[in-house]
Amino acid sequence: MNAALDAARRSLRGPRAWVVGGALRDRALGRDTDDVDLVIEGDVRLTARTLAGQVRGAAFPLSESFGAWRVIGPDRLWQADLTPLAGGGIEDDLARRDFTINAMAEPLGGGDVIDPFGGAADLDAGRLRMVSPEAFDEDPLRVLRLARLACELGLEPEGNTAAEARARAPQLGEVSSERVFAELKRVVVAPAAIAGLRLMDDLGGLAAVLPELTALKGVEQSTYHHLDVYEHTLAVLEATIELERDPSPLGAHAGAVRAHLDAPLADELTRGQALRFGALLHDAAKPQTRGVLPGGRVTFMGHDAAGAELSRAVLRRLRASERLQSHVAALARHHLRLGFLVHQRPLPHRTVYAYLTETAPVEVDVTVLSVADRLATRGRKSDAAIARHLDLAGEMLGEALRRQDLLAEGPLVRGDDLARELGIDPGPRLGTLIERLQEARFAGEIATRDDAVELARSLVAPTSP
Repeated sequence: MNAALDAARRSLRGPRAWVVGGALRDRALGRDTDDVDLVIEGDVRLTARTLAGQVRGAAFPLSESFGAWRVIGPDRLWQADLTPLAGGGIEDDLARRDFTINAMAEPLGGGDVIDPFGGAADLDAGRLRMVSPEAFDEDPLRVLRLARLACELGLEPEGNTAAEARARAPQLGEVSSERVFAELKRVVVAPAAIAGLRLMDDLGGLAAVLPELTALKGVEQSTYHHLDVYEHTLAVLEATIELERDPSPLGAHAGAVRAHLDAPLADELTRGQALRFGALLHDAAKPQTRGVLPGGRVTFMGHDAAGAELSRAVLRRLRASERLQSHVAALARHHLRLGFLVHQRPLPHRTVYAYLTETAPVEVDVTVLSVADRLATRGRKSDAAIARHLDLAGEMLGEALRRQDLLAEGPLVRGDDLARELGIDPGPRLGTLIERLQEARFAGEIATRDDAVELARSLVAPTSP
């Protein structure tokens, strides 16, 4: 079935154990998986350490209160989560699980699948059904898990299950932020993220964990928009996902941009996945900044700066890392900048360089976000506006990637060397000189160390009276 299961079968001969949950579900769906959940009758700690020792992996506790342990295989290629048997037998254990498709078990050593609640039939029917009405009371996080499993697996919640989840959604406030964020991330990065978020909304989970998004409903925009802020936000996310699938609208450098977005960032997210959170939160401050001018024009002055602070606050509440908070906040803060430059073309090198340095380190990411934002804005004169924006974005992405290559090469002259050459002390003056040299190199004005020193010398030379 998978590497984790093969290792467990080879290594665990003593305790009674069952394969449960996702591994069986995914096998039935024909999906590959790199992990396995095991229920152990006996000493879970000893069993986990035995398995880790046999495969030369690592074992550590997941939950002191529930006695769960995790084993990570060699080179982190697989993982196995081991939990103690709950109740008097395996059927009692399965009765405490969330959904029927996760309440199946198979003896580790082989044998018939134990399926007391009809999980296999529900899988065949494409149905998500709770094991019992108490499932959501036992763990309200299952409200989000219902949406997550639906969008990851393409299943539909059964009517009574959805109703019970809807009734328990307010209890999500009792769940730790770390667990909420773990489920939310999986919804947002799923291929069917839009469907997952809409189901979260229908169940009441979105209002419970991201009230900043539901607050966007009904916030009308200017004639240049065809959607309210909430629907526009989902449209921007959809455009972001589509650009991941097909980055060709980004121009000649689409392949390099895709490679940039595939790089890991933070919190087990790539830059592209973090960009999805940027799409969700980029307009989050529009309700608090909405205004109407005397002629009736709707404005949202300052929503970019306010959105940066709000994005940071949301992710801080979810216990996201500082790096992810800063990244998404920067996306919100700078998402309008490229649009302001469209009517200033052709852009001088100084303006291009200023855009890239002021938006760094998200200069590539926020340019892609601005494209998604533009593609999702289909109001008055949208076709011409989109064409102009795409043209400029393609140009700017090329410049951003070129600047990154130059930075990777290192400076033409190091700061300490430059200080010695010019006979000046380190400090703000030297920093200003180095920045000016970087700009000159980007503009093609200098290309060698000697060029850099000569330009720096001319910049510090006293001017004639």
